[in-house]
Amino acid sequence: MDSIKMIEEFANAFGAPGFEDDVVAIGRKYAPAGAKLVEDNMRNLYICPKNERDENKPVVLIDAHTDEVGAMVQAIKLNGTLSFITLGMWSPAVIMAQKVVIKNNRGEYIEGVVSSTPPHFGGVKQDTLTVESMSIDIGATSKQEAIEIFGIGVANPIVPYSKFKYDAARDIMMSKAFDCRLGCAAVMEVMNQAAQMNLDVNVVGVLTSQEEVSYRGARVATNVVKPDIAICFEGTPADDTFQHPDLIQTALKKGPMLRHIDVGMITHPRFIRFALDVAHKNGIPVQEAVRTGGGTNGAAYHTSNQGIPTIIIGHPSRHIHSPNSIASFEDYKNGVKLAVEVVKALNKEIIAGF
Repeated sequence: MDSIKMIEEFANAFGAPGFEDDVVAIGRKYAPAGAKLVEDNMRNLYICPKNERDENKPVVLIDAHTDEVGAMVQAIKLNGTLSFITLGMWSPAVIMAQKVVIKNNRGEYIEGVVSSTPPHFGGVKQDTLTVESMSIDIGATSKQEAIEIFGIGVANPIVPYSKFKYDAARDIMMSKAFDCRLGCAAVMEVMNQAAQMNLDVNVVGVLTSQEEVSYRGARVATNVVKPDIAICFEGTPADDTFQHPDLIQTALKKGPMLRHIDVGMITHPRFIRFALDVAHKNGIPVQEAVRTGGGTNGAAYHTSNQGIPTIIIGHPSRHIHSPNSIASFEDYKNGVKLAVEVVKALNKEIIAGF
């Protein structure tokens, strides 16, 4: 499997929350041969690598979300520009002056630029910039032209414009949507390896929708899969470019990050300790984080059913929720390796002991 090619396809794919179809199609492409693939009405994709479960074995869910921060057309103005709302946490300071891509009513991809009143005309200052003060300019000169020529309609989805780039000599990847397309690629790697193994657990991969708008796909997935334990991949915000050196916990090229807490979950202490022990035993570099912000699909899984022990394996990504995140391929590979080794080490007795 060409991991870089797969990451590139996932990262470049259009996938605003609620509009993840293109990403799901890539998941199907890279699923193990012979795997059972099922989609639900949320556009979650379930991957059972050996086509069926052994009912005597516990179920391990391997998750990553397919959506990325994006936006939606709110209205088409008389001058042909578009007002919009955001889908997910997308900072106005990041949005301004960026290129975006809109999927129009005909399924075509239309490029545009986020704009506001220029400073020459008394434009809004940076510290008071809001989404409401911006428009998207696609080059139309009227509302009629935007609708008839460009095919734009109300509620068309929008994502940042960016193209994946990999610098192998410096171990650097750059792209939009590393949150969580790195995770999507990681799920497929784990599923393909699991298909070749004789494990003491059933492994079910899930590419979930709408995480950026409160974990909606995961809330459905947990009821469909009914896992005994869960591992969530994430493209997690790196903190090594702005945090005090004493508090850096998610640095590039230091390995995947296991978080103990965020706003949505206190991580299951026995499961995370087990994962840390597995990492150390196998020589996998790993970072630990105590977060005061952010959340993941773990928030949905760990309170589902009778409580599902859940850990988050984060791939450190600088400038997340922007058109140009930076991540390390080596960190990605170690995240995959950690998940595989954890799955290999799990069995019914260990899970029951958590």
